Amino acid sequence: MLDIADQTGPKLYGPEKPPRGLPAIKFPEEIPSPEIPEFFGWLNYWSAAAASAIGFPDPARDADLLSRARRTESGGWVVRLTGAPLDLDNPAHLDTLKRAYERFPDIGGRSTP
Repeated sequence: MLDIADQTGPKLYGPEKPPRGLPAIKFPEEIPSPEIPEFFGWLNYWSAAAASAIGFPDPARDADLLSRARRTESGGWVVRLTGAPLDLDNPAHLDTLKRAYERFPDIGGRSTP
């Protein structure tokens, strides 16, 4: 959670840039739509509206995520970023997280002005 807190800004104090090369994300109240997820975690629940808002799933681009995802009865998705709990000290996990943020620029309010 500390890494997520350090990603969120802008800040009056704390690190100037997010840690570990992660992107900066906006404070929740600055994200323009309630459907847009605020950040990534190891386990992510995206309602049908949230999945639609971020463009998930795209079978051509999301095959890796779909291999660790399941559809809910209500049409939402439960998506695990990695096979094991997310460990940002694990370079493979950190790379997966960075790729997820690249794939979904709306998450964290990053693609909005």
